[in-house]
Amino acid sequence: MNRRITLFALVGLSLMTSLLTAQEKQRVYLGTYTGSKPEQSKGIYLCDFDAETGKLGEPKLVAETENPTFLALHPDGKHLYCINEVGKFLGKDAGGITAFVIDEKTGGLKQLNQQHSGGPGPCHLVVDREGKCVLAANYGGGSCCAVVLKADGSLGDVTSFFQHEAKPVAAGAKVRAPRGHSINVSPDNKLALCADLGRDEVVIYNLDAAAGKLTTHDPAAGHTPEGAGPRHFAFHPNGKIGYAINEQARTMTVFAFDAAKGSLTELQTISTVPEGFAKGSTAEVVVHPSGKFVYGSNRGHDSIAVFQVDAATGKLTASGHQGEGIKTPRNFNIDLTGKWLLVGSQDGRNVAVFKIDQATGALTPTGNKIEVSAPVCIKFAKQ
Repeated sequence: MNRRITLFALVGLSLMTSLLTAQEKQRVYLGTYTGSKPEQSKGIYLCDFDAETGKLGEPKLVAETENPTFLALHPDGKHLYCINEVGKFLGKDAGGITAFVIDEKTGGLKQLNQQHSGGPGPCHLVVDREGKCVLAANYGGGSCCAVVLKADGSLGDVTSFFQHEAKPVAAGAKVRAPRGHSINVSPDNKLALCADLGRDEVVIYNLDAAAGKLTTHDPAAGHTPEGAGPRHFAFHPNGKIGYAINEQARTMTVFAFDAAKGSLTELQTISTVPEGFAKGSTAEVVVHPSGKFVYGSNRGHDSIAVFQVDAATGKLTASGHQGEGIKTPRNFNIDLTGKWLLVGSQDGRNVAVFKIDQATGALTPTGNKIEVSAPVCIKFAKQ
């Protein structure tokens, strides 16, 4: 009996060790803005990442495609999708979505097919948690869509499309156009949440992932303060709190999320920049996998804002900024071990590695960085 217990313990330890080892060696996919000049990006790049040392390998081009500015991985780890941030695609006044299959050994990408995004200027996409459909947000058109996925991971039809309307304003006030800036899926995979910068709302839809269908939801949205301009959204690991980073007001709004009602209720809105700094804009929000910290990127202030999370309420306390070597930080992300944060400097033409203090959330520059033109999205995958 003791031998059997010992054997089970050894097997469990071996599996845990294998998992940790797999996470130490990771792949990093980089989405970029492309161009025709030799020094400009040509598409999606791939780097190796060693989470034991924080070392980021040199980037190599793995897919040549126009403006793949945001990426999404399929839950199966075998497929990757990008938006093509353009105004016309496949003969339509819309942007594009491209599907790739990932080479298991090399991480290379092979294009499967493409689909339009329903509206112009897409800037964000996700795959639902079951891997049944792709959802995309169109900034240029102020809309969002769903595209059903086929069994081989390729893109099917555009199965849902919603055009947002301009927000009603007082007589004589300037009308702000709708701007779908990101789309996310609720922890239970039953809702899609589209942050609309022009409407100061996180618009909520019912999601039927298998059919790739979006339908209107009641309540229709969570609201940020007037003029905030919500851009990106992230859930806390507990599934009860959501964070919207507001591009125009340089703030972060904390929401209570009621899964049963599908509602978002504002709890707090806090600045992402120091007091007295009144220019620039925000870009990305990421919650640490421990749930203890939240990070936001500031363009203009050129920094990553660090917040500590109140475990009881989900509210935030500002605890500093890290800006060393950062220039126009668009997207950033945390590696699979939670030890490192990588920042893409769109105008700095590099991706830099910062070490995360697991007690405070503070970021320390490592000096590890790579050069890549106009990086705007960072995605980690197991190697």
